[in-house]
Amino acid sequence: MPETVDLMLHGAGQLLTCRGPGKGPKRSSSLSDPGLVENGAIAVADGKIFAVGTEEDVRKKIGSARVAESIDTGGRAILPGWVDPHTHAVFSHYRADEYEARIRGESYLEIGKRGGGIKRTVREVRKMDEERLFDVSRRRLLGMLKQGVTTVEIKSGYGLDMVSELKMLRVIARLGRETPLDVVATFMGAHEKPPEYGDGAEYLRVVIEEMLPVVAKEKLAEFIDVFCESGVFDLEETARVFEAGTKYGLGLKVHAEEITPMGSAELAADAGAVSADHLVKVSDEGIRKLAASSTIAVLLPSTTFLLGSSEFAPARKLIDAGAAVAIASDFNPGSAPSGSMPLAIAIACSQMRMTPAEAINAATLNAAWSIGRADRIGSLAPGKQADLLILGVSDYRCVPYRFGTNHVRTVLKKGQVVFDRAA
Repeated sequence: MPETVDLMLHGAGQLLTCRGPGKGPKRSSSLSDPGLVENGAIAVADGKIFAVGTEEDVRKKIGSARVAESIDTGGRAILPGWVDPHTHAVFSHYRADEYEARIRGESYLEIGKRGGGIKRTVREVRKMDEERLFDVSRRRLLGMLKQGVTTVEIKSGYGLDMVSELKMLRVIARLGRETPLDVVATFMGAHEKPPEYGDGAEYLRVVIEEMLPVVAKEKLAEFIDVFCESGVFDLEETARVFEAGTKYGLGLKVHAEEITPMGSAELAADAGAVSADHLVKVSDEGIRKLAASSTIAVLLPSTTFLLGSSEFAPARKLIDAGAAVAIASDFNPGSAPSGSMPLAIAIACSQMRMTPAEAINAATLNAAWSIGRADRIGSLAPGKQADLLILGVSDYRCVPYRFGTNHVRTVLKKGQVVFDRAA
């Protein structure tokens, strides 16, 4: 029992704990349970949740402890801070001209073949100095914070040479130190094969034998990711990246089945990858293997939406099969130039037929599992970080239902107010 409760939130019309059924992420029917508590309250001590539940229960648990600060939430909804587990938020400039080109009928792969897409951003990132890259990326993260993101994963992959990849990873590390968000770094040297390496065989060797040892030695990343796609990295090359990442103690991730069915979901499940992301073209066998594995299926609805496709990842089939599903923004300058998790949640509900509760669990607890953080974030439970949102509405379903509006009123990180719209 603490002598002092630093903060007491009470009067919540709806409090969503998003707590899981036990060990592991939410699956199947448990994904539709938001852990709803009416007339809820939360007591925070030393940046962590001490007690959560009905206001009556929480007051009993804190007993005679002194309450340093109390906030009446006035019937508003409270839920965990968003966890965005897949972004490319460190980049140079947006690519609005390519957006227009796609509207006119040019495909994502066609844009890449003429030197646009990832290759274009790589050229720009290589030229941009580290301080400027940090500055523009920091502004993006603060914009995400205002929409409720309290933890974000960021990948490298717009450098594609030793100097530039390390520059990106240093910027990612600095963002974790100099913004209120928790930032998780992923090394993605295998994002594209730069043209200076011809067929790319030599470049893959550079990623595995030269870049990766330095990244691991300097502890610049927790995960390694690879874009397994036709014309990029095939299954055999992806397996080589996985083997090397495992050797250096990095968790495995893969951009899987986004444009062309490759069998990468099956590879991810067999290899014990932490997550397989995108999954638009995932096969029935891939779904079966993901459901039987610990690999999280991270879906990126904003990407499919912006690319103008009517074919979204089969969220319902994945959920019904028992796969653990998470949602991310895929914030990047080409196919998803938005860091809005509420937008991703709204698209998941309207286009992928996820219920609001399923989508919110996927964007909190399951997202935390997909970046190895579920022991400390993603749900409102005693002992976890007090990362939470106070909405400006009383019903959590307004997040996807009243889309296009930022309903986040207050953001707390480790029990401290880091954004308040009213202020």
